[in-house]
Amino acid sequence: MPVPKRKRSKSKRGMRRAHQKVAVPNPAKCPQCGEAKLPHHACPSCGVYKGRTVLKIKEE
Repeated sequence: MPVPKRKRSKSKRGMRRAHQKVAVPNPAKCPQCGEAKLPHHACPSCGVYKGRTVLKIKEE
């Protein structure tokens, strides 16, 4: 079974993991209420998606 001949340094480990970062979410503005929401998702504040109400939001 193959085994590494030398220990990889912390620097080389970091270089290998350089592309494994978490992507930052890109919020869009809801056309109905103007709050920030994720694209292709229902708005969490007003419950509208593509002009239709899909979530019932309890108002305080």
